[in-house]
Amino acid sequence: MHLKYAQEVYELLPRQVILLVNSSSSTRRESKYRSPLDESNLLLQTDFKQPTCAPLSLQLPSAAVHTALSSIQNSVCLTCFVNIKALLFPFIMCSVSPDKRRKMESALEQLKKHTVVVADTGDFNAIEEYKPQDATTNPSLILAAAKMAAYQHLVDQAIKYGIAKGGPEEEQVTNTMDKLFVSFGLEILKKIPGRVSTEVDARLSYDKDEMVSRALGLIALYEEAGIKKDRVLIKLSSTWEGIQAGRELEEKHGVHCNMTLLFSFAQAVACAEAKVTLISPFVGRIMDWYKENTAQKSYEAHEDPGVISVTKIYNHYKKYDYTTVVMGASFRNTGEVKALAGCDLLTISPGLLGELSKDHSTVTPMLTVQKAKACDLEKVHLDEKEFRWQHNEDRMAVEKLSDGIRKFAADAIKLETMIKEKMLNVKNGQ
Repeated sequence: MHLKYAQEVYELLPRQVILLVNSSSSTRRESKYRSPLDESNLLLQTDFKQPTCAPLSLQLPSAAVHTALSSIQNSVCLTCFVNIKALLFPFIMCSVSPDKRRKMESALEQLKKHTVVVADTGDFNAIEEYKPQDATTNPSLILAAAKMAAYQHLVDQAIKYGIAKGGPEEEQVTNTMDKLFVSFGLEILKKIPGRVSTEVDARLSYDKDEMVSRALGLIALYEEAGIKKDRVLIKLSSTWEGIQAGRELEEKHGVHCNMTLLFSFAQAVACAEAKVTLISPFVGRIMDWYKENTAQKSYEAHEDPGVISVTKIYNHYKKYDYTTVVMGASFRNTGEVKALAGCDLLTISPGLLGELSKDHSTVTPMLTVQKAKACDLEKVHLDEKEFRWQHNEDRMAVEKLSDGIRKFAADAIKLETMIKEKMLNVKNGQ
């Protein structure tokens, strides 16, 4: 096999290019994708669903990829569609030195060796494309997805469920919302091997008992659909009440929690002491605040306030052997992501996942247990009074927590309004 040709093809082709290999002239004549090329060449078709589009030809002998194709060439006349990047990659990777292999791997592939990658989206197609371990959702993401035509059947099913449950309109809407969130979660779980995070209404962020009740209701809906609670993380706002709701759900009900809207070190300490499963400190929103409220308007990854915050939290957790794990969230650029390589988990938007998949720079673990153990951090204990004071002293965290709750609540209200309109149409027979 001509390795250098295969490497050149691999580097030249975009991610989704499809290769059409015509092994004989007779097959080529029968194919609706007619090629003027000799059978010893490759025809590259950018979209095999649209045969009328102009093909891209590459004058490369088929012998250059013969070895890679040998597993599928089993007849005299063969027309086959394959993802050429996926086909050539294993051959190339086993034929080059470890150093060169690292350079050829995408930043996303390298990141997955050090960190559990989570997709921050409600879009099933994005999840299918980037193959994350877990996925997270929130009211804003569900609102965006619920507006897409592809997911209207889930909205319709949820509305029928809410109406069938009966009760006052407000109760029907609440039941519909919970059913819709779980419906998206169920579809996501079909596409990932790990867990999905489903969020409790942000408007309950200061009501511990109501958060516990709604969380148990969400878990019941998952279990009715045959999903065990171990595959679900309940997202709660990291208020004092939310953290205590997380403690109760973990201790009394065995429900795993993901504490979101986390901006301060005080929030992180309280979550660790509550022994919740996971926290989601927000990286990008912290940087946003500093850019808006200080003279500095740009940051290198190593000086990014959000990166520094998550690094401190990770080091504190690992140094003192807390069981709670850290999942960095809310990224603004891939530099922030790569600066936190080695973190337990990172939840990343489809846009940044796409950038990382095309980036071939070297990714090395920046966070490690060894570094954490060696760092100079004192163990901290916070009761409610000390928590509230320490959190209050962090202006950025106070403002971003309240702002985050308001924004999630606003999107929940928008989603409710959409549901009410659709529900009224159903009741009126429209």
